[in-house]
Amino acid sequence: MGRNTRKRRTPLATKIVAGAAALAVGGGGLVWANFYASAHEDHGGHNRTRSAGAQVATIDCPDVGQKIRDVPDRARGEVDGELATMDSQITNAYQRLATTRRAQAGDSQFVQNTILGPLKDRRKAIIDRIQLEINRAGGKADDNLDELAGCQGRPADQQNGGGQNGGQDDGGQDDGQNGGGQNQDDNGNGAAGPFADDFVDINDVEPNSRDLENGFAANGDGGSTGSFTAVCGVNENNLFNSDNLIVAPGVDNGAHHTHDYVGNQDNSAFSSDEDLANADTSCQNQGDRSTYYWPVLRLQDGTQEFDANDQGGGAEGNVGKILKASQAEIRFVGNQRSDVVAMPKFLRIITGDAKAFTNGVANANSSFSCTGFEDRQVTDKYVLCPEGSQVVRTSNFQSCWDGQNIDSTNHRDHVAFVQRDGSCPNGFQAIPQLQVRLVYDVPAPAVENGQVRNPYAVDGFPEQLHKPITDHNDFINVMDEDLMNEVVDCINRGEDCQ
Repeated sequence: MGRNTRKRRTPLATKIVAGAAALAVGGGGLVWANFYASAHEDHGGHNRTRSAGAQVATIDCPDVGQKIRDVPDRARGEVDGELATMDSQITNAYQRLATTRRAQAGDSQFVQNTILGPLKDRRKAIIDRIQLEINRAGGKADDNLDELAGCQGRPADQQNGGGQNGGQDDGGQDDGQNGGGQNQDDNGNGAAGPFADDFVDINDVEPNSRDLENGFAANGDGGSTGSFTAVCGVNENNLFNSDNLIVAPGVDNGAHHTHDYVGNQDNSAFSSDEDLANADTSCQNQGDRSTYYWPVLRLQDGTQEFDANDQGGGAEGNVGKILKASQAEIRFVGNQRSDVVAMPKFLRIITGDAKAFTNGVANANSSFSCTGFEDRQVTDKYVLCPEGSQVVRTSNFQSCWDGQNIDSTNHRDHVAFVQRDGSCPNGFQAIPQLQVRLVYDVPAPAVENGQVRNPYAVDGFPEQLHKPITDHNDFINVMDEDLMNEVVDCINRGEDCQ
């Protein structure tokens, strides 16, 4: 399979992780870590003895990028670069965690002293630089960002249900947070997850049971009821890279996982708005140079892909055969309560959260289902489909815009989801809602006795353990003005166009 071969420079963030490939095992992947602790500690006046079987599978760090607000425009590039470096620090720390199991077993303080303590110091140094860059550019940095420097160890089966506390940075887990039945293996292929508990038979999912705050379909019986379909293929050009132009512009391997691209054909981290506007497109309508991208889906079957030894691929635990979607349906729909207005050119939207396993579910959005069962959607599990049924990934994007900005510091605040009644929050305008439906022919994994063989999983940051809750989708609007007006008119007239 091919990949994006655009020549790219190597920034500091990449140099930090350049040696990580030497830590890879078994097909280029990373094994996870077991940590056996028996520390007797005092928590708020109550003595608790940590379980002798506490299993630290990954590293949980507060997401500094989601906490920063009001970064002056001239400091945005520097801040994005610093945040990308923090991601690389977490990746390095996780790789250290995953390759020192013997040392951890012999020293209850190894994780804290050797991994988490030094990581906190390095994160503190970057937070200090971010604050300085914001203040130098005329902004006012939050003095409390230092509270986000500390990280903690976590087992594989404990999902963070809320925000980060940032205060606990010890190497063990409190009572009730142990591995508890999670199978401690790497599926035989060196990949840290997914595990048997990450899968569910679609027949066991209740119809219409998905209940997250995000992702309501924007259109309905009233308001603007039309739709516009963008026919852009399924990445027949084999355009892949591990960049993220929205979150980490100018940073090679800013995503730490591989993306599929359709639409715009110039999607490296170094692409300018001008590059995007002048690029080729895979869309049938040549006025649509928008970039639509999402993490690849892989079958962990031992296949050595083109990126088996690369950062973003096998060297960071993303292993196996890349599965190309058999269908990639891209559709824009209206709003239940009102007409929609045109999206501004170069508007950037991220839906879902690539770090939702550690960040919590506040921004989780994408869901899994099976053809023939799409009234059953699940966000925190991969689905097992019956014979003849295919896996479906669905993402319904935010469809309310603040009317001013094409992006925001945390890449979220300039857009919003519709409220439960279909209306936009105060001060936001309804825009066409992007809905992406991806269909895959996936061999059903074998799940027996708490083990899963040949699982499929989305690519992700290595410390996220390939959890399904981390699925996400990205979009940059590069439609020309005439086409965007056509999209808006079609939707507001209640017609179905393409």
